[in-house]
Amino acid sequence: MKISEIDKNLEVDTKISKDDIVWLDVTNEPFVIYGAASLSPFKRMPDEVSVNVNEGVHALKNNTAGIRARFKTNSPYIAIHAEWNSQCVMPHMPICGISGFDIYEYSNGRQKYLSTFIPLVSSKNGYESVKEFGGEMKEYILNFPLYNSVTKLYIGVKNDSQFEKTSNYSIDKPVVYYGSSITQGGCASRPGNCYQNFISRALDMDYINLGFSGNAKGETTMAEYIANLEMSAFVLDYDHNAPTVEHLANTHYDFYKIIREKNPELPIVMLSRPDYNVGNTVDDGRRSVVMESFVKAKKDGDRNVYFVDGASLFAGDEWFACTVDGTHPTDLGFYRFAQALIPTFETIFK
Repeated sequence: MKISEIDKNLEVDTKISKDDIVWLDVTNEPFVIYGAASLSPFKRMPDEVSVNVNEGVHALKNNTAGIRARFKTNSPYIAIHAEWNSQCVMPHMPICGISGFDIYEYSNGRQKYLSTFIPLVSSKNGYESVKEFGGEMKEYILNFPLYNSVTKLYIGVKNDSQFEKTSNYSIDKPVVYYGSSITQGGCASRPGNCYQNFISRALDMDYINLGFSGNAKGETTMAEYIANLEMSAFVLDYDHNAPTVEHLANTHYDFYKIIREKNPELPIVMLSRPDYNVGNTVDDGRRSVVMESFVKAKKDGDRNVYFVDGASLFAGDEWFACTVDGTHPTDLGFYRFAQALIPTFETIFK
């Protein structure tokens, strides 16, 4: 017997029975899309760039981590119709984080969690879901899946609903994050709980997620692409995916320099890996490489570079509850990750 037959609270409803629904393509007005380089299919960076980085980045840029849709309506319900070519499934990450959408109400610079559109595990080509929200004029932020790709997304509303212009983020030029599976969002329970979203909610800040699970290796092509993006700050966090300490040492400072030379005043945050084991030769070596890049940048006169020690990110009671497997953060891990970074961003944007 299925657990949803025993406990109806665990049942996932993907059937929509609304006689008055109208479906709107999220790539058109009045919707505003953040965090995407292209739409339908949604991509985080252009094909012509990713193909020259590495095979993994070329595939993973189709994952929709960090992509958001923003809209304001008085519809009494919000429905989604999502389409994809295949569904990603992992044993150590909830399906609602991998391929679900979650929705927040935005008001006066603050976001309040409302609900999650949860797919079935067997949603091979996409799914539909609907949530009831009352009928008052509200502004919404819809977070896309962290790992699944999305080819099409339609928002369903009551056919006589009104729309109004959306607000802007207080920090509307995005912060760009480059890094590993942790940066991409593995293994948050839902999209709103990756660390970038915690920070975005705390500081009302737009962002672009360039986390590429297992494939952020500090290539020059990637650095040159990022250097030409419009951004308010940059987070350099690919320690975890550098194949060796030597590889990290050979690429880390050079990656930083490419960004800095194109963006002389840009705040740059260097981050070392969070699952740090004191006394481990490899972990010590990786941390030293990132710290040395920071120290060298400061000695070269850079006054807008910052270092956040990954060893501090999971610090505190129940630190072992911060990951699902010793590496990838749980929601608690991502929350602590964000709390460790927020003071740096507050300094940057004060």
